[in-house]
Amino acid sequence: MSQKKPFVLRLNPDMLKALERWAEDEFRSVNGQIEYLLQQALKENGRLTPKVDDADTKGEEKG
Repeated sequence: MSQKKPFVLRLNPDMLKALERWAEDEFRSVNGQIEYLLQQALKENGRLTPKVDDADTKGEEKG
């Protein structure tokens, strides 16, 4: 398991409230929701290299 590095994120109050509602709707913590959204955005924009485990779940051969 990779280690996570903590850092401070400053959000305006309206954005935080919206994230809190969204996280609650999806049964996640706000931190988990932010991490999920960032991961999705990185994947969609080709900024995240796939892990070997991800290739297995998509039926692709290991490289």
